[in-house]
Amino acid sequence: MDLFEKRIKNRGPLGQYQDKAHGYFMFPKLEGEIGTRMKFRGKEVLVWSLNNYLGLANHPEVRKADAEAAAKWGLAAPMGARMMSGQTIYHEQLERELAEFVQKESAYLLNYGYQGMVSIIDCMVDRNDVIVYDSDSHACILDGVRLPMGKRFVYAHNNMESLEKQLIHASKLVEKTGGGILLITEGVYGMVGDVAKLDKIVAFKKKYNFRILMDDAHGFGTMGKNGRGSGEHYGVQDEIDIHFGTFAKSMAGIGGFVASKKPIIDYLTYSMRSQVYAKSLPMPMVMGSLKRLDMIRTMPELREKLWTIVNALQNGLKEKGFDIGKTESPVTPVFFKLDVDGGVGEATNITVDLRENYGIFCSIVAYPVVPKGVIELRLIPTAVHTLDDVNYTIKSFSEVGEKIKAGFYKKEMPNMTL
Repeated sequence: MDLFEKRIKNRGPLGQYQDKAHGYFMFPKLEGEIGTRMKFRGKEVLVWSLNNYLGLANHPEVRKADAEAAAKWGLAAPMGARMMSGQTIYHEQLERELAEFVQKESAYLLNYGYQGMVSIIDCMVDRNDVIVYDSDSHACILDGVRLPMGKRFVYAHNNMESLEKQLIHASKLVEKTGGGILLITEGVYGMVGDVAKLDKIVAFKKKYNFRILMDDAHGFGTMGKNGRGSGEHYGVQDEIDIHFGTFAKSMAGIGGFVASKKPIIDYLTYSMRSQVYAKSLPMPMVMGSLKRLDMIRTMPELREKLWTIVNALQNGLKEKGFDIGKTESPVTPVFFKLDVDGGVGEATNITVDLRENYGIFCSIVAYPVVPKGVIELRLIPTAVHTLDDVNYTIKSFSEVGEKIKAGFYKKEMPNMTL
């Protein structure tokens, strides 16, 4: 079969919905300044779908730092990969400050979070090593664990009994291969908001020999007394062997970092092919990240405001009887039970109703991310949302919940034509 013909006939699990979903459910265009109010298809909507946790995306100080750096260096500088010609004192400064902030000896900048996690895993293990990872791991972890040619064991999400069973299997295997064990966990699970049981995971180190790689994309800047992340939240930051963070969430930028003991960071610096062969992170992003990090360190009021909104939203939803799962983080899922057979149609109608008639834009999650017969509406509160936003959303969700119970979304609704 012709390769193009094969791909056109089978467009993949997401691509199969392209004709009906593109531009509305997938690849929607949110227009205007980043904030809680943006334009969607010409109408203003209240946005709950951006990971702009601390509201830094459009903070005046951040915009000023970004603009000044762009004016001074442009987007091209520095030219080349860091190993060849792209090294600057500012890249090194950002790495030192990140390492100090997450309480590790050293750190290394990454051009992209997703690509960075894949490459960290690829570098840290070989065919003699064993990976143990959570079943609900992000796609970047799942892609990363496929690269090494060694064995991998998956444990049931946040289930410590299941984890210990896999650690036992892994320990027996590495006795034969002479390899090591890398346990990979997220800090905050970004789809449902629960936090890894890091205190219990760390406790297993007393019985088993393994190292922990933590993806704390959603925890960095939001969790812990000082915003250092999920490790600080549990008081076990010292026991996290490799700390991965991204700039795409609390930092409202692009890129990421990995932090660990200096010899490990030195090894990664000279071994991560995705960075060795990639152009250096542009200066506006580096200087902008320095400013963002400084604000996270010195402006705790941003995090306090975030949690004021988080607590108001989550407590308000629970008081109204909504199922928000086991979230312990800003990520706020709202679960609705639907008919298994008609769930996709109902989910579509719910989303359209929220956007068109209530002016609320949030992410919708359906099977296979959540079980059949369940739909999740995921809300991301931020420091720039207001209590009025929270109250309006809770009121709107209450009305939607009543409509679901009445079967309103099971029928065709011509007034919701896209």
